Amino acid sequence: MVFLVHAAQLLELDKMQAGNTGAGWESQLLETGFLGVFLCPLWTLSRLPRHTPTSRIVLWGFRWLIFRIMLGAGLIKIRGDRCWRDLTCMDFHYETQPVPNPMAYYLHRSPWWFHRFETFSNHFLELLVPFFLFLGRRMCILHGVLQILFQVVLVISGNLSFLNWLTMVPSLACFDDATLGFLFPSGPGSLKDQVLRMQREETQGHRPMPTYGCVVRRMVNLSLGILVTWLSVPVIINLLSSQQVMNVSFNPLRIVNTYGAFGSITKERTEVILQGTASPNASAPNAVWEDYEFKCKPGDPSRRPCLISPYHYRLDWLMWFAAFQTYEHHEWIIHLAGKLLANDPEALSLLRLNPFAGRAPPRWVRGEHYRYKFSQPGGKHAAEGRWWVRRRIGPYFPPLRLEDLRGYFRSREWPYVETNADTGRAP
Repeated sequence: MVFLVHAAQLLELDKMQAGNTGAGWESQLLETGFLGVFLCPLWTLSRLPRHTPTSRIVLWGFRWLIFRIMLGAGLIKIRGDRCWRDLTCMDFHYETQPVPNPMAYYLHRSPWWFHRFETFSNHFLELLVPFFLFLGRRMCILHGVLQILFQVVLVISGNLSFLNWLTMVPSLACFDDATLGFLFPSGPGSLKDQVLRMQREETQGHRPMPTYGCVVRRMVNLSLGILVTWLSVPVIINLLSSQQVMNVSFNPLRIVNTYGAFGSITKERTEVILQGTASPNASAPNAVWEDYEFKCKPGDPSRRPCLISPYHYRLDWLMWFAAFQTYEHHEWIIHLAGKLLANDPEALSLLRLNPFAGRAPPRWVRGEHYRYKFSQPGGKHAAEGRWWVRRRIGPYFPPLRLEDLRGYFRSREWPYVETNADTGRAP
């Protein structure tokens, strides 16, 4: 239950900070955790649930989840960005994905035919392979193998947080005991030995009278099947609709959702770079502006892209979204600027580099907008140690002082760090 509550809190946090955008993985986490509750009842957590094997309803609940995840992602692509239909999206994806890793740097420069093959393979895995679930045991197992391998490839090629690892979980429901048996020891008294003995007894017709707990469990599983079926109706309608939406819940329970990822691909990468200065005059020609560095998102062009999967830096992810629009659409970034002006330790803990560490906080903070491109491996910029080449677009938000934000913070009921009366600076 703690798992489910935590997932719900994550979902609410993303809705407050970035609307429904990027909230799909929280919904997926919530739905996966909800189904996981039904794998084993509480009264048998300490022992093998004798004569009450995992319900087919629960197994098909997981299979239905992976089906919706993959097919939803495939449909939103071919209905969305034209580059998915002309097979050119991978020409841009590695460079413009949320938080590229080192492998993405090299994959971006792959030959054009390889990018076409990647895009075609993506369509095959997301549009056709999901239907393998309904074509018998062997095809169901093949589906599980292909989807897990697909997620492993995505893990290698990008930092999509733990989304890829989470997507592997429902794929495990594609494998039966015979397929996974080699993973468990087979000695006398082992779990595998107990399961085989129970299966032999059932084959010989030795079925004990159902216990009260067994009956309750079956009723709960049946109720789960009815609930999931009912809540799936608007999801199916959405999948069939030419106006398909992705990462949306159609019910307040948020346990049967619609999914989709990368329905459109950005063709250029832009970044918001936060800077601070100790100069009293932000407009002075001699004002020295120093960059704040985030834990993983691109900043310093000479910094190598990081590898963090399955970890997830939420602020880095939100900064990727913020660069698509203006700061008026993402007011939280002004809240962050105020925290930086106060040298707030909690906010600074989310960053990799604070240029004002051990010093007085900056007098001014501003946001600058840059366009980023991967440098060419073996080229001039790469020889100079630069992984990125960047060009300034213009200001993202103007220079701000902490005292200038007092009314802004209070109008939004944000906590405000009072200034020191003696120095006029934040304590």
